[in-house]
Amino acid sequence: MATTDLPNGRKTQSTGTAASGTAARRTNGAVVAVKNVFVAESSTFYTILGVTLFLVVFGVVMVLSSSSVEQYAATHDFFGAASRQGLYAVLGVPLMLIASRLSARFWRRWAMWIVGIGLIVQALVVLTPLGYSIQGNRNWIKLGSFTAQPSEILKLALVLGIGAIMYVKRDKLDDWKEVYIPIGIAALGSIGLVLLGGDQGTAMIMLILVFGALYVGGARAKHLLLGLVVLAVALPFVTMASSSRQSRISAWLSGCTDTSQYQDLCWQPVHGMWALASGGVFGVGLGNSKAKWSWLPEADNDYIFAIIGEELGLVGAVVVLALFVVLAIGMIKIIRQSNDPFVRTVTGGVLAWIIGQALVNIAVVLGLLPVLGVPLPLISAGGSALIMTLVAIGVVLSFARELPGKHDLPGKHDLPGANARSVPSTTNGTLR
Repeated sequence: MATTDLPNGRKTQSTGTAASGTAARRTNGAVVAVKNVFVAESSTFYTILGVTLFLVVFGVVMVLSSSSVEQYAATHDFFGAASRQGLYAVLGVPLMLIASRLSARFWRRWAMWIVGIGLIVQALVVLTPLGYSIQGNRNWIKLGSFTAQPSEILKLALVLGIGAIMYVKRDKLDDWKEVYIPIGIAALGSIGLVLLGGDQGTAMIMLILVFGALYVGGARAKHLLLGLVVLAVALPFVTMASSSRQSRISAWLSGCTDTSQYQDLCWQPVHGMWALASGGVFGVGLGNSKAKWSWLPEADNDYIFAIIGEELGLVGAVVVLALFVVLAIGMIKIIRQSNDPFVRTVTGGVLAWIIGQALVNIAVVLGLLPVLGVPLPLISAGGSALIMTLVAIGVVLSFARELPGKHDLPGKHDLPGANARSVPSTTNGTLR
């Protein structure tokens, strides 16, 4: 340890003291960095997180209840589908939490790369032998025993891409060439590839999230209206391009009054309505559904809301709706409190995606829309949909962490003068 002779003959351990002070400051900095990882979040953060986790757990329970009979008939294992759903949740929840620790700047920087990757993978599904068809929709990729639905990745990629473009062009929103040509290329490319695979339901959800993101991001009303007009003109051509779509829409428009279609196109919607109606106010009890005994196809997926209504009644159905409302309110708070165009646009897109998809799923069960094959977010069986929805919510949670003024009171170490004694002072460069 070095010493310094002073004029009065006394010695001081200046170098050692300085080194000790530097080491102490480094230690304090490391402690602060670790504390920041576990710092208390805003109430909005915990509201969204809590509702999401509850819906995921509730979904695993309902998948078990709705799939147990058919799973046992097929594999002699009541818990097969529920075990897989639980595994997807165990994978998706940590990914959500990891996504929530990343910054808005990170997502903005990598947004267009994610869009590119999503488009490439979806193109592989539609244009190469890697694509795999399920119930007529070629929107799956299969590698050995592993299957995934890249269109779910493309939803998040599209939201992030629109957010990045709206951020870069935030001062040029009146110039449709500057803003909407790049967004149109990304959106039409993504939705077009999904439609080539025959998945009209997913394409509809992607359209909803595009308009939701643009509206919240500050797009001009005249541009949105023009987009809706173009969509209205194109929709009949897209619908008529597939005979199966025409048949489903015709059966829905007829109200399934044609008995010749009862065993075919009307079987699922009719039995879904019967299941939902038979639950009454309080339901027949968890696990006591009759529709799941091979009467209702896709009882654990597209029509899981019918099983919720049957087993838990009107009360259970309303509670599920209320939870989605709370989730929407949490995201709306983020939109209102943030001044970042990227944060607002992406949050608006995720909000339109999740809530719009939930409303479409429930509308199909209620007979307000034709059968589209759209799952109920966070609840229906399915790995790709659950995991990517959780990651999207993780992105929104990362925005909630960065909200201005989210902490009510500063810590004692943040107060002025709290560490005055530990900070060395200088006069004319001399350590005092």
